Amino acid sequence: MNTSRAVAWEGFFNTRDLGGLPTRSGGTTAFGAFFRGADLRFVTEAGWTQARESGVRTIIDLRNADEIRPAQRPVTAQAGSAQFAAAPDGPTTPAAVGRVEVPLDDIDDLEFWQRVNREGLNGSPLYYPVFLRQKAGRCAAVIKAIARAEPGGVLFHCGGGRDRTGLVALLLLALADVEPRAIAADYALSAEALKALYAAMGTEDQQPVIQAMLAARGTTTEEAVLATLDDFEAEQYLLGAGVTASELQSVRGRLLGQPRH
Repeated sequence: MNTSRAVAWEGFFNTRDLGGLPTRSGGTTAFGAFFRGADLRFVTEAGWTQARESGVRTIIDLRNADEIRPAQRPVTAQAGSAQFAAAPDGPTTPAAVGRVEVPLDDIDDLEFWQRVNREGLNGSPLYYPVFLRQKAGRCAAVIKAIARAEPGGVLFHCGGGRDRTGLVALLLLALADVEPRAIAADYALSAEALKALYAAMGTEDQQPVIQAMLAARGTTTEEAVLATLDDFEAEQYLLGAGVTASELQSVRGRLLGQPRH
């Protein structure tokens, strides 16, 4: 895995370009099309300038409303999925960069999330298969938003930039027919990259707990991602979820560096 895909824009954590990844047909994904990242509350003015100079034109925020802005009734915490409390001032994306909120979780389905937590699936790719089965509409909404994004780079993020962001990255990369092991390796990069964000937030690194959970099931992060991808047909899945063929073509074309028509 080429770790030079990581970006060093000031205040960005766990952020990397999805370019340079090998496809099964022998090609590679295009640099500058899609970036994955974490909570953007620490991004400085210089960092935003660096991101824009690198081509970022749209931010897609995958978090729930109560993670983005302080709320009296934090539903995300009730579901057992809250990682970081909302920043007091809410999002601070500059006017020169577009911003779209597309909450992936469907957090109002508390029963679903409580079951995911009760079964010890949350915080790792172990929850991906059940989420893909039951929340296809939410996955489709994100892909449709990406397809509608203005020309230029798209950065999508959640809180840690690992699980929700990782699932969207998995869908994009599978759609571009990226090698499954490259997709799994990309997910795994977050374990080390997140340490700096946890330190900035003043919270403990979750990775030891997650690794223990995976080990108890006799698997690893990479193996859990590969199990999700086994026999998974991203195009058929997304078409069935309501994404149109032209939207898929647009998204795939961006990731593979093919010009829009």
